[in-house]
Amino acid sequence: MDTIKPLFTATATATGGRNGHSEATDGSVVANYLCPRRWAVRENREQPRPSTSLRAGYAACFGGALDLVAKQHKQDASKAKVTCAVSIGPRDGGGLRACR
Repeated sequence: MDTIKPLFTATATATGGRNGHSEATDGSVVANYLCPRRWAVRENREQPRPSTSLRAGYAACFGGALDLVAKQHKQDASKAKVTCAVSIGPRDGGGLRACR
């Protein structure tokens, strides 16, 4: 695995897994999550799934990186739209894998 020199590190703590509570250490994100049983329709639509936060954050970060590179090339990508889908499923060798 390649190593990187982090420019920024964000930290959050989750308790209770997909049916629990998550908080960023700086207090910027506080969320209660609800995962439907067996991926059925949620009864309480006020509580998002963790994957919702993941895909929104990943899309925002990728959009920010795209804008940075565009600026380095004297281009404007500040209005670029980034759509991110997050999936999870079984791996051929067993276990699960998330992909974006």
